[in-house]
Amino acid sequence: MLAPFLAGAFLLIGLPTLLTAGLAFTRYDAITPPLWVGLENFAAIFRREVFWIAVRNSLFFALTAAPLQVLGALLLALLLHPARRGAPGYRAAVYLTTVLPDVAYALIWLWLFNPLYGPINIVLAAVRLPQPAWLADPATALAALVIMAAVRVGEGMLLLIAARQALPSAYFQAAMLDGAGRWSTFCYITLPLLLPWLLLLLVRDVVIGAHAAFTPTLIMTGGGPGYATTLLPFLIYEEAFGYLRIGQAAAMMCVMFAAIGLFVWLIFRRSGGWTQGDER
Repeated sequence: MLAPFLAGAFLLIGLPTLLTAGLAFTRYDAITPPLWVGLENFAAIFRREVFWIAVRNSLFFALTAAPLQVLGALLLALLLHPARRGAPGYRAAVYLTTVLPDVAYALIWLWLFNPLYGPINIVLAAVRLPQPAWLADPATALAALVIMAAVRVGEGMLLLIAARQALPSAYFQAAMLDGAGRWSTFCYITLPLLLPWLLLLLVRDVVIGAHAAFTPTLIMTGGGPGYATTLLPFLIYEEAFGYLRIGQAAAMMCVMFAAIGLFVWLIFRRSGGWTQGDER
C-alpha cells in the first residue's frame, strides 16, 4: 500500500537530494560537464561574507517566526476548541491563511506593508504611532517577513484543537473540584499534556519555515534592501540560477540540510523522544 508513495518520495525528494549532495563536490555551471573539486565549494562558501549574512538572517527568522507561530496556534486553539457559537467559522477564517497559495499570500502582505497606503501604517497613523517603511528599511524588512510568517497558524491551530479535545476530561473535572482556577489548570494540566504536540509543531515550523521563506523573499524584497532579507534558500536560488554556481549552491544546500538535521536531533534528544502520550 505504501509502495506508490515511497516511489514518489524517492523520485521527487530522495533522488534530487542525492544528486545535490553529489554536485556539492563538483564545479558545475549547467553548461560544461561537472568537474570534481572535493571540498573546494565548502571552503569557498565559508569564506564568503554573504553566506554568513544569510546564515545569520535565517537563524533570526527561524528562531523568531517558529516560536511565534506555535504561540499563536496555542492561543487560538485554547480560544476556539470549545463547541461554542461561531467557532467553526472562526476556525475556517484562521485556516484560510494556510490554504492560500504562497504567491497570493505574499502579494497580500506586500499590500499590507505598503508604507504609503498599506492598512498597517494607516492604523498606526490613526493611533499616532511611528509608520515604518517596512520592506524598504533594512531595520524592519526581516521583521516584516517574520510577522507575515507568524500569522500563518492555521494548521498548527487545528492540530492543537484536536490535541486539546483528546485530553482526558477527568483531569479537568478533578481540578475544578479542587478549586483550581483557569490559570492553574492551564499551567499544571493543559500545558504539560500538550508539550509533546507543541514540540512537534516547533520542529515542523522550523523545518518548513527554512524553505517556505523563499517565495515571500523573492516576491516581496528580492533579498534586500541590501542583504537585510537574504535568507539561505534565496541565496541558494541566486547562486544556482542567477550566477550558475551550481556546485556552491549545492554545498550551501547540504550545509542547510545538515543544520536542520542537527536541530531536529538535538530537540529529540533533549525531549527524551516524547510520543503523543509521553510514553517512553
